Amino acid sequence: MPADEAIILAGGFGTRLRGIVDDVPKPLAPVAGRPFLAWVLDRLAANGIRRCLLATGYLSDTIEQRIGARWQGMDIAYSVEPEPLGTGGAIRLAATRLLGDAAHVLNGDTWLEYDPRALEAAAHAAGTPMAIALARVDDVARYGAVDIDQHRVIGFREKGETAAGWINAGCYFLGADALAALPAHDTFSFEQAVLQPRTHAGEVAAFTDTAGFIDIGVPVDYARAQLQFAGQA
Repeated sequence: MPADEAIILAGGFGTRLRGIVDDVPKPLAPVAGRPFLAWVLDRLAANGIRRCLLATGYLSDTIEQRIGARWQGMDIAYSVEPEPLGTGGAIRLAATRLLGDAAHVLNGDTWLEYDPRALEAAAHAAGTPMAIALARVDDVARYGAVDIDQHRVIGFREKGETAAGWINAGCYFLGADALAALPAHDTFSFEQAVLQPRTHAGEVAAFTDTAGFIDIGVPVDYARAQLQFAGQA
């Protein structure tokens, strides 16, 4: 059976939106009249996810009060960081509350349209313990580029290069082996401690059947999200 649990990283401070959104945590930033996280949860529910773990930290109570324990047929559970743990630490803490042995992982402040089941299938087809959903953008300068070959990620390039290309959209499938091998540290960067070593070992499948990438943590994209979602409200 395909994995039907997801971990959403929703513990950020939202410093890049200060002065635009100051009264709620970034995943609850209003987009077309709804919390941005509501749009993300809707999409997961529509794509077969049945249980979501929200990895929260900053203003965690506010998120729990707004989202609750059920959403569009999904069970919602919470993994609250006692202090900032980095992306890896947040994933590792949330993973202890999974009911199954595999999960999808995504950011609570980015949007990407893709089929989670197809992302998982890409990992299985490549024989890798994990897969990453990539986004195609006109200019990789703000993000850093991802190099791929034969359906696998082979490297990451630093921010600053100006060209169209693939970027890390922060959406992953982690199989049982990947979850079991997470570092036994409380605080660490998933990108540095897991993604880069796994990439160098040829163990990260690249998935490119995606669309609609938006990072609402950037003011210009936050404004673009208002327009993109206005027709769906």
